[in-house]
Amino acid sequence: MKDSQEYKEKKAFFEKIITLYGRNVVVEILQDKSIEIHKLHLADSNRPDGTIKKILLLAKERGITIAKHTKSALSRISKNAKQDQGVAIDIIAQTYLHANKIQELQKYRLIALDGIQNPQNLGMIIRSCAAGNVDGIILPKKNSAKISPLVVKASAGTLFKIPIYFCDTLQEALKQYHGAKIYALSSHANSTIFDIQEDQKSIFVLGNESEGVTPEVAQLCNDSLAIPMNRGVESLNVAVTASLIAFMRS
Repeated sequence: MKDSQEYKEKKAFFEKIITLYGRNVVVEILQDKSIEIHKLHLADSNRPDGTIKKILLLAKERGITIAKHTKSALSRISKNAKQDQGVAIDIIAQTYLHANKIQELQKYRLIALDGIQNPQNLGMIIRSCAAGNVDGIILPKKNSAKISPLVVKASAGTLFKIPIYFCDTLQEALKQYHGAKIYALSSHANSTIFDIQEDQKSIFVLGNESEGVTPEVAQLCNDSLAIPMNRGVESLNVAVTASLIAFMRS
């Protein structure tokens, strides 16, 4: 029983770990003392000068554990051998939560992402949601952009200011939220975002940049909503759509 509890706690801890890479990104993270860090990873082939020297100094000042690896082992940690520059860092993201946690909320207004592939779009969506009237973002691990240095840059420092709920697939997650009103954003919808009266629990699903919400996810939605467009404009960038949803009155 004790072993089982320890396993659950260990699993919950490592689910909160987000690994980022790249020398400049790691310097920025080490300089931000509001970000909790688990471990710094360095390739043993790095020369201890320039930015690496600065990284080592910052890590020492903060008492961060440093692990040395072969270049190939480091690339397995970063999952991006071409861009990691021999450096990766594990962040403990307290706002990165399993989507099951949503069921514990009595009231919420969420944006769910269905196949968003562009890291810059994801970062801008996070920024808008953090600034607006949104309680969290549902981000599937499959068929979605991963949290990466590009996402961090596009979010402009807001990545850890709003809960991000992860799940394997959006279909699995949405099936759990009984009592929630789920809306798919679609340019073909008859209703608009200004027609609805939101409930205590609302989820707005934003689809892929080119194909929109998938049919499988659309089937799980209660209704579809459009954004009224003028002058023959067909659609908006998904990050702009997220901004409009984020600043709607609830």
